[in-house]
Amino acid sequence: METNKTIDALNNLVEINNDRVEGYETALKETDAADLKTLFKNLIGTSQNNLNALSEEVLRLGGEPTASTRITGKFFRAWMDVKAALTGNDRHQILASCEFGEDKALEAYEEALKDSSKFSTEQVTMVREQQTRLRADHDHVRSLRDAAA
Repeated sequence: METNKTIDALNNLVEINNDRVEGYETALKETDAADLKTLFKNLIGTSQNNLNALSEEVLRLGGEPTASTRITGKFFRAWMDVKAALTGNDRHQILASCEFGEDKALEAYEEALKDSSKFSTEQVTMVREQQTRLRADHDHVRSLRDAAA
């Protein structure tokens, strides 16, 4: 296991969680629905917990946790702003935009786990546990989107 590869892989997950936080902060501003505000706060909480664990691990390895986001995250946030403006805060469209972001988060975790040799056993466990929580968030968003159709 090469430490630099591990730090890079963990920082990729830090970035996608930064994207989620920024994306859901945008979503929080774009809705007046109390239940959606609660949902978005909970989704932000999931990513903040992920960020804490990932950042601690990067620091433990001697790295610096990234504060940046991915280009795809920036596009997601911009797309969500446009979509919300065009749809007049349509519940189904906002949730569909959120599900798109959730898909990207899951893809990042799947990519990280493709070559788990860069991680220790404990790190693989941490990443899989986070992936499980993100999948639950994704499925919840999808069910709300489907119910709003």
